[in-house]
Amino acid sequence: MDMNMPTMPTQKAEPSTLGNITEFPLNWPLTGDEKPGSTHELIINDQFIFVTGQNMNKVAKFNYQGELLTYYDMEENSAPHGLLIDIKRRLWVSLESLGQVVRLDENGNIVQRIDVKIYPNGTSGAPINTAPHGIGLDADGETIWFTGKRTSTIGKISPDGQVSHFQLETLAALPIFLSAGNGSGMWGTELLGNNILNISAEGKVSEYAIPTSNSRPIAIIKDPVENCMWFTQEAGLNIGRIDAQGNISEYPIPVVQQNSRLASLCFDDEMNLWVQVYVDLDNPKPEGSDYLLKFDKSIRTSCGFTVTGVPFTTHVVPSRSVMMHRIRKDKDGNLWFTEMMLDRLGKITL
Repeated sequence: MDMNMPTMPTQKAEPSTLGNITEFPLNWPLTGDEKPGSTHELIINDQFIFVTGQNMNKVAKFNYQGELLTYYDMEENSAPHGLLIDIKRRLWVSLESLGQVVRLDENGNIVQRIDVKIYPNGTSGAPINTAPHGIGLDADGETIWFTGKRTSTIGKISPDGQVSHFQLETLAALPIFLSAGNGSGMWGTELLGNNILNISAEGKVSEYAIPTSNSRPIAIIKDPVENCMWFTQEAGLNIGRIDAQGNISEYPIPVVQQNSRLASLCFDDEMNLWVQVYVDLDNPKPEGSDYLLKFDKSIRTSCGFTVTGVPFTTHVVPSRSVMMHRIRKDKDGNLWFTEMMLDRLGKITL
């Protein structure tokens, strides 16, 4: 671990004073064997918020006021997870159990299907479902990349629909999330491989080991300005920063209790960094609040230097045992996040 990384004191979790947090229920309809605890990914355009219910085989559509407008039905047992909106404002969903990435029209109907399974012996061979989990949009706004969660691969869907697969060197890496960099290809997290991956437009894969062992990297996002990426470590309880050459610095998170876990992260309009922290549901004692940490924008320029701490504030989520999963910013500068186990959508009004 970088001995020059900044240190932060532990702080008691207090109610949010700078961010007004509201929670909205998904109210997924239970019609069969669906189980709650299903609210995963979200994506936002200039009007709506879309959320996947993986166990429910649905995509929910909200407006900016938090009103649930409708559900889009996917096939039974399709396990929708990843979401993105391309440069043409088209909505795409990864169907993990079916090994497909599909495009929806404005009414939620599937109008294009792309098979992203691997066929070892050509099209006549028995297909291997890559289990497309996370999908990320290339900087060109058209090329779609996806994580092969089951096959330790990264896939590429060209604008013409052609699919390519690229093998990671680390086996059983469990790649789960992808994000475009600022001119440095696509970046991703390997949950079990303990690596940050980078893949070029031509498919050249590089993997960079995280200094903290068994850190379980979760989400990765680009810096608002610089050619570097920021990521969270679910178990390592660090924020990580990686530059275009693969150099990693780590920030220890000022957790309230050691059974905390990290989920995703997001920059706001002022370039402050928000990070989701929740109590581990597999290790729920001691009980505690789930909250978001807002780090001052100075964190972007402090990384790699000797500092005494970066200013931060704590914003407690009204509910407990939420298991936050994703957080993103809307066009008005407010933040939205998913609560996986309570099947709710949260909004931070800034």
